[in-house]
Amino acid sequence: RATGGLTLRLILALPGHEAFAAKLAEAAGAEVGRLETRQFPDGEHYVRILDDPAGRQVDVVCSLARIDSLILTLLFVAAAAREQGAKRVTLVAPYLGYMRQDKAFKAGEAVTSRAFARLISGAFDRLITVDPHLHRFKTLSELYTIPCVTLHAADLLGAWIRSEAPNALVIGPDSESEQWASEVAAAADAPVVVLRKERLGDRDVRITFPDLSGYGGRQPVLIDDIASSGRTLTAAARELGIRGFPPPICAIVHAIFGGDALSEVAGASARVVSTDAVPHATNAIPLAPLIATVLREEGAALDVELARRRAV
Repeated sequence: RATGGLTLRLILALPGHEAFAAKLAEAAGAEVGRLETRQFPDGEHYVRILDDPAGRQVDVVCSLARIDSLILTLLFVAAAAREQGAKRVTLVAPYLGYMRQDKAFKAGEAVTSRAFARLISGAFDRLITVDPHLHRFKTLSELYTIPCVTLHAADLLGAWIRSEAPNALVIGPDSESEQWASEVAAAADAPVVVLRKERLGDRDVRITFPDLSGYGGRQPVLIDDIASSGRTLTAAARELGIRGFPPPICAIVHAIFGGDALSEVAGASARVVSTDAVPHATNAIPLAPLIATVLREEGAALDVELARRRAV
């Protein structure tokens, strides 16, 4: 899918996301573009796209974990691509940030999930993400005014568990995760149980276990869509030890791990692994093949466009 030596799809990686972008480009048959980014002496941001985006599908790759330091660069890259004639500008955000504050819990609080969604919707034509942490909203369309593609990593987690822990007992973090945990367990060909969790504060949780007497001898695998404080995983791992199980494997989608969270979880676990939705030392499950399926599905439309260009 090339014309004049160029593919019709250009992938741009924000700083820190170059490795993911390279894997995605290889899986999707796209070109990795070059960005020049720096800051002026007064701290203002400079952005330059070094490859021509005119008439092309531009996919900007950036995980939105700790996005505050990159948000202006992200918006400026999208604006530059538009101004230079990109046909469509898509944000590929394997992790979608600013989903926590989805209502005003106290008078005067900003509902940042809505404000952030307006910001992204105004800068991009489309959003592709993986397992967004939806709570009070059922779909991203309740927040974002642009088309959103939501992908799920359950099959990838299940395949990893089936390969690395064939005698697994999959354990979901809470009742809200029951359907997702069941999908992971089905892909892993393993039984599943789900915990009950009561959050007492940002860093304090109370966990209730179901009856595990029928699962003796199995390797527990704790799964979660996001690990931030790590309190749920740590508490569950310790409780499993009390109940006579071996240290669990923890498999998560989004490795946020603030502060000393990783050391706490790792200290109570046999192994901690994550997808590469957020660049992290625990990354073991690549998401590029999953996201590339969406990009390849657009291939037919790009082929039509290429044929039209050749006919001109």
